[in-house]
Amino acid sequence: MKLLGGFRRLEQRQIVRHAAPGKRGLDGLNAFVAGMRTAFGAFVPAYLAGQGWTQAQIGLVLTAETVTSMLAQVPGGAFVDVTRRRRLVLGIAILGAAGAALVIAALPMQLPVLLALVVHALAGAIIAPGIATVTVAMVGRRDLGERLGRNVQYASIGGGAGAALMGLAASAVSERAVFVLAAVLVIPALISLWSLHPRPLRRRVAAAPTDAIEPQGSVRMLLADRRMQVFAACVTLFHFSSAALLAVAAAEITRRAGMRAGALIAAFVIIPQVLVAVASPWVGRLAERIGRRPLLVVGYASLPLRAALFAVVDDPYLLVPVQLLEGVAAAVFGVMLPLVAADLTRDSGRYTLSLGALGLAGTLGAALSTTVAGLIATGFGVKAAFWTLAAAGLVAVLVVALAMPETRPGPARDRTRPWWRLS
Repeated sequence: MKLLGGFRRLEQRQIVRHAAPGKRGLDGLNAFVAGMRTAFGAFVPAYLAGQGWTQAQIGLVLTAETVTSMLAQVPGGAFVDVTRRRRLVLGIAILGAAGAALVIAALPMQLPVLLALVVHALAGAIIAPGIATVTVAMVGRRDLGERLGRNVQYASIGGGAGAALMGLAASAVSERAVFVLAAVLVIPALISLWSLHPRPLRRRVAAAPTDAIEPQGSVRMLLADRRMQVFAACVTLFHFSSAALLAVAAAEITRRAGMRAGALIAAFVIIPQVLVAVASPWVGRLAERIGRRPLLVVGYASLPLRAALFAVVDDPYLLVPVQLLEGVAAAVFGVMLPLVAADLTRDSGRYTLSLGALGLAGTLGAALSTTVAGLIATGFGVKAAFWTLAAAGLVAVLVVALAMPETRPGPARDRTRPWWRLS
């Protein structure tokens, strides 16, 4: 028995030794990929406008990217589920995103840019579930909450640092340099990816049935799961309430603040990122202690409060601290989405497929948000759009509080107790 115990302690030390570099590799992977993909946000329309594109032309290619992303979410997740070369597939997707950035920099013409954004959307449908499934393989599901919190933390750090560096590059060199810098970031991203060593951990993963990630259940069973349906509705409502808020506010901030609007909008973006970076690991640890639903309620409750404050506060400077609420929502949602998806697919193994389905739900919510809020702001004013988003956020809170079950693994009695009594 003593000899057996000695072998077990030795094996545990070997796992820890291999897992420590893996954690650092996951940190770098999340940070560099997030930094690289920052270029495909607000920098794209600004760069294309500087190249003489009309708003209609810019809108066309961005719409093509959005539609491609919606169509690719579920197939992308299903593909990551069935492939056995997940790191290779993830690496190819990251290279695809970098190649898209280079095409945009070198050929700012309509067809090349359209194809580049479509490739970026396809790559994005692989990158997010790919990182999630590599994370499960590295740490197992027992420590998944804390590790996902760390993923979100480093993605937030990478996104913020990437935005700052790209802003400096655009100012000091040109807007074309933004996309060259994004392509360069593929090098440390791939180094981080290949520094992961899931092979020494396979014995640990295989030893725990709850850690199995190979697909076993049917797609129909997954999509027919009532818990998955409720959570998909929650994801849609989250994005519907939050996606258009800053977009609607940006024009009003520009009108009121004039030349200082750029600095204000930058503060609106940076403040939530800082809070997400600080709070995400704590959210992951707390989710393992008290469950998922209490944190979901807190995160979702910030949605109607933030939209209502945007509606009643006229001074744009006073709205800057309100953005802390966006940080609360982003920290909770960023950790809870992959964590709840892992809970719901413990028996089926359809983890990345569920992430694709939830990604599709979120994309639909965001598209509806910008469309509906834009129409209401044009027809009835900005405040009416804010109140509409606040009402949607309140509905989201009610759905989470009343319909969303607790998904944290544990005794059956724990899942049936009221969420405020879970410990």
